[in-house]
Amino acid sequence: MTRVSIFVVTLALITGMVGCGNATTVYHLIIIDTEGGEVTEPGEGAFSYDKGTVVNLVAEANEGCHFVNWSGNVATIANVEVATTTITMNDNYFIIYAIFGLEIRDWYDLDAIRDNLVGNHTLMNDLDSTTPGYEELASPTANQGKGWQPIGTWSLSAFTGSFDGQGYEIRDLFINRPNKSPVGLFGFTGERGVIKDIGLVNATVTGYYYVGGLVGYNNGIVTDSYSTGNVSGIVGMVGGLMGKNTDTVSSSYSTASVSGVVNVGGLVGDNWDGTVSNSYSTGNVIGSSCVGGLVAYNNKGTVTDSYSTGSVIGDEEVSGLVGRNYDGTASNSFWDIETSGQATSDGGTGKTTAEMKDIATFSGAGWNIYAVALGSTNSTYTWNIVNGVIYPFLSWQSVS
Repeated sequence: MTRVSIFVVTLALITGMVGCGNATTVYHLIIIDTEGGEVTEPGEGAFSYDKGTVVNLVAEANEGCHFVNWSGNVATIANVEVATTTITMNDNYFIIYAIFGLEIRDWYDLDAIRDNLVGNHTLMNDLDSTTPGYEELASPTANQGKGWQPIGTWSLSAFTGSFDGQGYEIRDLFINRPNKSPVGLFGFTGERGVIKDIGLVNATVTGYYYVGGLVGYNNGIVTDSYSTGNVSGIVGMVGGLMGKNTDTVSSSYSTASVSGVVNVGGLVGDNWDGTVSNSYSTGNVIGSSCVGGLVAYNNKGTVTDSYSTGSVIGDEEVSGLVGRNYDGTASNSFWDIETSGQATSDGGTGKTTAEMKDIATFSGAGWNIYAVALGSTNSTYTWNIVNGVIYPFLSWQSVS
């Protein structure tokens, strides 16, 4: 499998004196190619240009990879999103990266991410039980019945690259590792890890602790993503989307049923100094201690503009939205007191089902929300709602 690489283009400013005391400003363009593709124009090596020169940049990816973008000091690049563009040499110093990503088309490609945890990876189509590699890697019979092996394990081997789902879905994932932690499609994401635009559908995930459908332990950024299915932990820190969050979850949701013993949440089990914003959960949650419809344990964390509606059952510290706030905050957030079976929460505001389907509840709290007709969306807003009919949904969702 071709490994994802980063191409570094270093532009150094050299100012010299040329004849009769006249100063000429010359920029040196140094192009460095590594595996995964190449910058074919102006080519490999060092080049010199007068100030103001417009230089063509052309990047070509190897088979199995694709161009992602130009990064770094890109203010004078005409279009950072395309492989063929120009750069104007009118600044003092540039460091520019031509970033390439691995294309994921089957379960074998997805599995290969663990061999390149710092790379940029893009899902090119849906994956499910009929996609090559499923029986061997992600089915109930894979790996002696253990199913999928999570990508990234603890901090020294965390996933610190990027994964762009492009709105596609990964379906039918099976994990049965009741003695292992952390557990999820991704086990551990590091502080530079980014996961976005991915749907995990009909997943069955079992782990020991730090268990989530998408991520077991998140120390990175997860956005515009969702999970459905069943997630369970033998001990705790269990959530429909992720088990533990220490960084950022935004514009995401889970409808998964979640079960465990301690710190069991519909979206996130343990929000430790992390941020959960513009997100929701609707799945049923069952635990023993510290159980919440959205977040179980909010330790110095922040929950904003979010909600939950699922049934919440437990023995102690059981709440509609947040099981326990420990120096944490839950602002402009709500839970359905009727469907959850919980009249109280350690954070958030309880509402009836009718109130939870009324735009006034959310616009009154300052949400970026807009009322639409059933089957339509308005993407200029974070949230949409079919007023009086359904709960708020994220504007990138397709709801009918």
